[in-house]
Amino acid sequence: MTTLLQAWKAAQTRLTQARIDSPAIDARLLLEAAADVTRADVISDPYREITAEQASTLEAYVDRRARREPVSRILGRKGFWKILLTVTPHVLSPRPDTETVVEVALAAFPESMRFSVLDVGVGSGAILLAILAERPGAKGLGTDVSEEALAVARDNAANLDLNDRAAFLRTSWADGLPSEGFDLVVSNPPYIRSAEIETLDPEVRDHDPLLALDGGPDGLEAYRVLAPETMRLLKAGGVFAVEIGWDQAAEVERLFREAGAQDVRTVKDLGDRERVVTGIKNPLGKSEPTR
Repeated sequence: MTTLLQAWKAAQTRLTQARIDSPAIDARLLLEAAADVTRADVISDPYREITAEQASTLEAYVDRRARREPVSRILGRKGFWKILLTVTPHVLSPRPDTETVVEVALAAFPESMRFSVLDVGVGSGAILLAILAERPGAKGLGTDVSEEALAVARDNAANLDLNDRAAFLRTSWADGLPSEGFDLVVSNPPYIRSAEIETLDPEVRDHDPLLALDGGPDGLEAYRVLAPETMRLLKAGGVFAVEIGWDQAAEVERLFREAGAQDVRTVKDLGDRERVVTGIKNPLGKSEPTR
């Protein structure tokens, strides 16, 4: 029979040979799922034996990971911020970098405050639901052009018991939504340049939906829509926070300033990369685009 420790080490070796990043973490996550154990179990009871069926399941998981299928796709779930999300091939697998959007949003709205949030291109619901989980006075709307993505977001909201404060709408970006209806607008739009899609890691290129990746020839197509729409949708004094590619800060800042945003700045992620462009709508009234 195989113990938890032996299974973990064998899986880690296999993933190391396959040149997988963070093989120890991935091996542990796959083992926990295959053997129905927790991290604490693996550490405190390393000599517990696993069944032949569990060993077979782990072997299948490791085979898939060695072929560069992400752990989140293998297990159908992914941790983000402080919540656990269901993910499917129809949605982008949420990444730690995107948590910077949540950090910016939470810093702008105290815990006791009531406010409304719009997540444009909601995908799995990661950003919207992470914010609602931290701010009990908030209510939110998530939009997406993909009905399959919206189904995932609805399921995640229900699983997190947030469906009474989260609504979802199928539309292109924010088409049809009333002006000046939200205190906060957030988004993680597609921003990869079309020509760079083929250069992405297989975990992203082959398993994330193209719709959530391809930002057009220069990667900025989404922001050309988002900037003026965000200014239209925000209430006076409202805040926006949008994720960007590592080299897009100057251009995205310019687009939002031209749309009338004020106090525009870029926030770096934990890897010290420029990650989120944020700013406000004129608190004295409607923002006027710069000429």
